[in-house]
Amino acid sequence: MGSPGPRLHYRGNRQKFKFDGAKKGLMKPQAGLESIAPLICTVEETPEPMVTTVHGAIPSWINGNFLRNGPGRFEFGNTHYNHWFDGMAMLHRFKIQKGQVTYMSRFLQSDTYRRNRERDRIMISEFGTLAMPDPCKNFFQRFLSRFEMMEPTDNASVNFVKYEGDYYVSTETNFMHKVNLDNMESSEKVDWSKFIAVNGATAHPHYDPDGTTYNMGNSYGSKGALYNIIVVPPEKAESKDTLHGAKVLCSLAPTNKSHPSYYHSFGMSENYVVFIEQPIKMDLLKIVTCKLRGTALSKGIYWDPKQETVFHLVNKHTGEVVPVKYHAKAFSTFHQINAFEEDGFLVLDMCCSDGGEVINNYLIQNLRKSGKALDEFYNSIEKAFPRRFVLPLNVTSETPMGQNLNTRASSEVFCQHEDLHGDDLYDFGGLEFPQINYSRVNTRSYRYFYGCGFRHLVGDSLLKMDLKDKTLKAWHQKGFYPSEPVFIASPDAVEEDDGVILSVVLTPSQDKGTFLLILDAKTFVELGRAGVPVNMAYGFHGAFAASEQ
Repeated sequence: MGSPGPRLHYRGNRQKFKFDGAKKGLMKPQAGLESIAPLICTVEETPEPMVTTVHGAIPSWINGNFLRNGPGRFEFGNTHYNHWFDGMAMLHRFKIQKGQVTYMSRFLQSDTYRRNRERDRIMISEFGTLAMPDPCKNFFQRFLSRFEMMEPTDNASVNFVKYEGDYYVSTETNFMHKVNLDNMESSEKVDWSKFIAVNGATAHPHYDPDGTTYNMGNSYGSKGALYNIIVVPPEKAESKDTLHGAKVLCSLAPTNKSHPSYYHSFGMSENYVVFIEQPIKMDLLKIVTCKLRGTALSKGIYWDPKQETVFHLVNKHTGEVVPVKYHAKAFSTFHQINAFEEDGFLVLDMCCSDGGEVINNYLIQNLRKSGKALDEFYNSIEKAFPRRFVLPLNVTSETPMGQNLNTRASSEVFCQHEDLHGDDLYDFGGLEFPQINYSRVNTRSYRYFYGCGFRHLVGDSLLKMDLKDKTLKAWHQKGFYPSEPVFIASPDAVEEDDGVILSVVLTPSQDKGTFLLILDAKTFVELGRAGVPVNMAYGFHGAFAASEQ
């Protein structure tokens, strides 16, 4: 496992630790940052496949659809969205076959999108934007509408996910849309709550090799808020099935039931689901009354640095909750990298920040800043860095306290992290959007992961991290901003990094200067690019759907 792991202590005999965190002294302040406002603007869809211009060579063995999701429209009429997460979902497809690439995109025809477009105003509230009462209603009707429950959006703009063999687009509400990859249209709107008692699910499920899918979602009822671990079977019994057979494996009670934690993803090893209860909290009273108070849902989410981060482990096979609770100092995380079990320990790797204001950072007004205001804002925000936590699976009441346990029923353990990088990562602004060779090394010991470096508010470089010696390789081209890297293994792969990296690269300084980038994953040398003469907005996540040969 490389260098000696972190120290873990019983809570009752915990020592004070000095954490380096992001080592702010090693972070060089940025100056003269380029405005990326054109990347956070409404764009046109391309509903008919377009032939791209290929430079270099795209390996002929890549055969499938590279799918991307993210916001593509930020206003209707005179009403504007406030937050990056709120923009209307635009679905992108790069069809790669025999060294050639076509591109198409469509706005997700969600009920939210249709209603907004029909009325030419924002009709459904989003995460950071409250839909104002219809001006066509009289004063009394507008007043009464403030007392109605907020209608959940079906604007599934975060990721492409797979359940029972079908692809869906997902956000974090209870609605997803099944997508026909041939035309990128929604074939069905699916409601999680029709199958299991949850009020939503993350857009980052995990998959076992057989296709069994795990996810997490909250529920709110008479027992208060609960975190629920969800299992969806790998195959459907009938062709028309969607989430049929889904079940709640286990429910966990929040530390504070009226202030549960916000989470964007979770960890999974071979035998355990790992839930990270972080100090980004949701004030349920404020969220339920946001319409009455005239504020967006996001105003009910806050960072509480006085709270510790708690790791909860649940056995995937039995649903049994491990009685040990693992504590760490307050940090926030959006994306985990990998988790695996080794020598009686569970190793959990994540991208972490020492602060928790990241959600508020992505207001559209911040992303569209320029000049000195942009520099000052960027330099003020916390950056994310990859960290490792090593959780002992064999703690007993006889385990000695206050010693290094990297050689450990009910108790609490305090954990200190290990940095998964060298000082050179500070020059790249940290790392987010992590990806691995998922089919080969997920839930297993591994050596490489990939991500975006963040010397700007969005990714401005692609990074390959080597855990063996904590070195990195980078791709960077000034003025260009790559998306989350997706790894595809070569058909004759022997080594873990035999394959390619796909990333969509945007530029704010050239009209229609977008291209799909293909890197050799081993050397990080560019193999080719496919130029797409369209403008795109910077998006979130995606997937590669391989085609049958």
